[in-house]
Amino acid sequence: MKWIPLETTEQLQDIKNAPGYSILFKHSTRCSISMMAKKKFELDWDALPEETPVYFLDLLNYREISKAIAGLFNIPHESPQLLLIKDGECVYHTSHGEISAEEAAEQMS
Repeated sequence: MKWIPLETTEQLQDIKNAPGYSILFKHSTRCSISMMAKKKFELDWDALPEETPVYFLDLLNYREISKAIAGLFNIPHESPQLLLIKDGECVYHTSHGEISAEEAAEQMS
């Protein structure tokens, strides 16, 4: 599995319109907590179904996309943050030390 860079608001519409599950990971490259959450997620992402698209948002370079995510999915902004999208709706979100690929996978079963 590999990260899909989230760099345009058009991608958000594609995610919103896509059937099934997608994951959005919002990451601040200057935050040590965010870096730890990302590492933990990467170590365990074998728990996710292989076909799951996993999007990576660099918050510092794409702030407008982060704002669009909050509005589109009606979720307050946090960093780091993981959103699980199913059929265009956010069905699960978490942040900071609670981010877990295993927990996301459980939400999908």
